[in-house]
Amino acid sequence: MALQGKVALVTGAASGIGEETARKLAADGAAVVIADLNLANAQKVADSIVAAGGKAIAVSMDVTSEDAVNAGIEETVAKLGGIDVLVSNAGIQIVAPIEEYAYADWKKMLAIHLDGAFLTTKAAIKHMYASGKGGSIIYMGSVHSHEASKLKSAYVTAKHGLLGLARVVAKEGGPRGVRANVVCPGFVRTPLVEKQIPEQAKALGISEEEVVKNVMLKETVDGEFTTVADVANTVAFLAGFESNALTGQSVVVSHGWFMQ
Repeated sequence: MALQGKVALVTGAASGIGEETARKLAADGAAVVIADLNLANAQKVADSIVAAGGKAIAVSMDVTSEDAVNAGIEETVAKLGGIDVLVSNAGIQIVAPIEEYAYADWKKMLAIHLDGAFLTTKAAIKHMYASGKGGSIIYMGSVHSHEASKLKSAYVTAKHGLLGLARVVAKEGGPRGVRANVVCPGFVRTPLVEKQIPEQAKALGISEEEVVKNVMLKETVDGEFTTVADVANTVAFLAGFESNALTGQSVVVSHGWFMQ
């Protein structure tokens, strides 16, 4: 019931973890905003949530554009009356050895993961403050917010950076009821991860089966992928947790890959 009547915006919500998270928040009673670069796919997700009895709208959002982010947040507030939950989830992956990592790819990775988190936070938190009700900001981190892996210099840097941003937002927002936390999944078998398997196999000179078993899942307790439902349930828990007792934290969802 904690999310009943709340408004939640999820970036990168037209597929994968973002889509599952939006569906879970809607099932728990929130009006959800499917924010994505691909508006057509976002609209399909929103329509299916509405058809199932939930409340959802789709907005176009390039999280690397301040104008686009501001427009999406303003559209949300105009149509739904406010914003109570922000899930900064949009992300991509580009893997390469650091000596071959293109500077343009480095900048693109940091722009989507870090600039996107900053811009959406900046735009949303003003409305959370103005409402007097506070809110919850949740960043989609990774086990790579805590651990490093080969070939992922930009990704690991960005995901580590989200921890720092969340802690600052928790400090600044706490007195006004705004919480900030980071969800840190292990490998989730989304299209993003599927794409990495052959890329890593080629870069490391091993088979795709070895990438899954000995790279991605080696450190888990059971050799299992984390599921999109695992992540969505964790986001929903944090979104509905209504006190500052849980803020500035990272919650790792990884089948024991990383323990803190």
